[in-house]
Amino acid sequence: MSNTTSEPDSIGRDAKAAAPPRAVVVAIGVSHDGIDALQRVLGPIRETLKAVVLVVRHTSPARPSFLSQVLGRAIKLPVKEPVTGEPLQAGVVYVAPPGLHLTIADGHAALSAGPKVSFSRPSIDVLFDSVARVCGPRSVGVLLSGGGSDGAAGLAAIRRAGGATIVQDPAEALAPYMPKAALATDGHRVALIDDIAEAIRLAVTEATTRNVGA
Repeated sequence: MSNTTSEPDSIGRDAKAAAPPRAVVVAIGVSHDGIDALQRVLGPIRETLKAVVLVVRHTSPARPSFLSQVLGRAIKLPVKEPVTGEPLQAGVVYVAPPGLHLTIADGHAALSAGPKVSFSRPSIDVLFDSVARVCGPRSVGVLLSGGGSDGAAGLAAIRRAGGATIVQDPAEALAPYMPKAALATDGHRVALIDDIAEAIRLAVTEATTRNVGA
C-alpha cells in the first residue's frame, strides 16, 4: 500500500488534538548511527512536548524500515510514519518512509517521490527547507551524525528564518561529516548527543512563548 494514498492513521485520537499550522515543529536529520542517536535524543523527552517532531533518516528504499517500531519501543513519545494530508499532532514523532521526501504544509504532512536532493530521498535538506518556509521562528532544526552534507543548507535556512538550530558535536559523532558541513556554512549551537534533548526542550519553550505573545 502506498504511503502517499493511504488514509491517515490516528494516534491518541481522544487525547491529542491536531497541531495548528502555527505549532512549533522540531525537525531532526540523521544518517549513520541513526537509531542509537535518535533514542538518546528523543528518549528523555516527555509526552507533554508541545511540538510536532519530524524525522528524516537516510534509509534504503529497497527494504522496509522498522525505525518507527524500534524507536516507538524505546522512547516515551508515540512514533509513526505519516501519510500525505495527515494532520500533524503535537507530542508525536513522524518518521519519513523509505524513498519519500517528507515536508510540512499548513499543519499537515506531505510525502513525495521527487528527485533526490543531496543524493538522498528522503532528504534532510528537503525537510528542513520546508520547515523553515512554513514555520519560520517556530522551528527547531537538529542535525546529527551522518556522511556527506545533507542538512547543511536546510539548517542554515531554518536559522535565517529565525528558528533554533542544534548540531551534534562532530567530535563524538560516529560520522562527523554532516555536522561539520553544517558548521562550515553557518553558526549553530553545538551540543553533545546527551545534551540535545534539553536543548530541544528549551528551544521549544522559547518558541512557544514567542508564538503565544505574537
